[in-house]
Order: sequence, then structure tokens, then C-alpha cells
Amino acid sequence: MKRIALFLLTNLGVMLVLGIAVNVLGLNRFLTANGLDLTSLLGFAAVMGFGGAFISLLISKPMAKWTTKLQIINGSPQPTHAWIVSTVERFSQQAGIRTPEVGIYEGAPNAFATGAFKNSALVAVSTGLLEIMAREEVEAVIGHEVAHIANGDMVTLTLIQGVMNTFVVFLSRVIGTFVDKVVLRNTNDGPGIGYYVTTVVMDLVLGVVAAMIVAWFSRQREFRADAGAAQYMGRKQPMVNALARLGGLDPGEMPKSLAAMGISSRPSGLLALFSSHPPIEQRIARLKESA
Repeated sequence: MKRIALFLLTNLGVMLVLGIAVNVLGLNRFLTANGLDLTSLLGFAAVMGFGGAFISLLISKPMAKWTTKLQIINGSPQPTHAWIVSTVERFSQQAGIRTPEVGIYEGAPNAFATGAFKNSALVAVSTGLLEIMAREEVEAVIGHEVAHIANGDMVTLTLIQGVMNTFVVFLSRVIGTFVDKVVLRNTNDGPGIGYYVTTVVMDLVLGVVAAMIVAWFSRQREFRADAGAAQYMGRKQPMVNALARLGGLDPGEMPKSLAAMGISSRPSGLLALFSSHPPIEQRIARLKESA
């Protein structure tokens, strides 16, 4: 319940900041007596679309620490902690990035990487993962998360989300104006009820399509990160074993802002189109077929 409330409050805060920004910049004046000012509308859509995505990216690491009650273990003398940190360091050197912060959190078997920049990222593993996996399998999972960072996946996904958000905001208002003025023949200077209803409906419809597109890109990242882990390990089998083990486990619920960065999820049916992760079977098959 706390995570849901935190997620809603964060989004409310982001929308408040963006609302102030578009008012200060004068980008909220795209509705004129002559119809839409497309330049102002595009500016409004870009601020709303990219603004929300980038604010979410910038606060991703502190939010991850807060919502998962993460214990940072860099410099910890505890043997298991030292082994995890040294594994992250080794893979980071191979990837050519600065060693991320490393943490452990209480939870079901899973792991995630987050952060706005490659050289100030965060890698975290759950206690559940450490309890059920062999060391070699945990190392493969860590390699997967380091590969996400090295590939710039957090920024790439943010850019894709920003583009999709911008198109949703822009197109919904263009379609709303068309329905209001052409279909319903509203002759008043300002927008009529047709504009507002259509805009809300199109925000929802186009938002669903945008979510499917973003999820498809996210699934492709997982295949690349699996391959990256195999490259760091020098062979595929540890990552194959880790995925096979994850396939029979419940990955647990992660905070909404971190779900796309986890190692595993369990989509099914129509929901698979909105999943940030491909089915485990597909990931294993793709990894075995890779060069």
C-alpha cells in the first residue's frame, strides 16, 4: 500500500512540476480562436512527454533505495557482500563503466539496475535471489544488470517513452480538434465538449498503443542484456541456468518504477503485450542460438 501511495504521489508531483513549466513557458496557449497552434501544441506535448519521462529517470535511484529499503554494501566487510561487490566491479571493468552502487533488499528472487547515468548507476539483488541460486547463477544475473547499464538501457527506454508520450499528447489534441470542429461542427471560438471528450478518450487509446510499443522495446533490451551477461562470464550456461531457475519461481512484485529493470517477470495472455520482459523460454532459446 505504501508503494502504491508513493507511486501516485510521485506522479502527482511530476505533473504539478510540468504544469508549472508549461505555464511559465506559455506552451499551454495552443488553443486559439482559429483552432490549434501546432507549434505551441508540439512544445506542450514535448514538455509533458519528455518531462515526465526524464524526471522519473532522474529520481529513479533515490526512489529505488527508498521503496525497497535498500542496504548499500559497497565497502562492507561481510564475505557475501564483498563477493557481490567484487563481481559487480569485475563486470563493470569489462564493460568500461564506473562501478555502480551495489545493494541488497529483502524480497522474492529478483534483481534490478537503475540510475540516470552509466557512471552513477545502482545494481541491487534480493535476499531471495541469494538464497536459492548458486554463486555462478547469481554472477550471471549481476552480469545481466551490469549489461543493462553499459548498454544505456535506462536512458534509451526513457527516450522511447518520451517520444511515445509526446505523440500521444499531440495526436489526441489534433484528433479532438478535428472531431469538435469538423465532425460535430462546433462553430464557437473555443473548443466544445467534443474536443474534451475526444481528447480524454484518445489519451487512453493512444496511451495503450504507446505502452505496447515501449514494452516491445523493453523486451528487446532483455535479450541483449542476457547476451551481455554471457559475454562477461565467458560462456552462456550460467545465464541459461539462472534463467531456467527463475522460470520456476515467483519474481514477486516490484515498485512500478523499477519493474522494467528487474531480471524477471511472469507475463501471460494479452498482458504479455504490455510486459517489459519476454517469457523465460524465449530468452533461453535466444541465448542458446546467439553466437
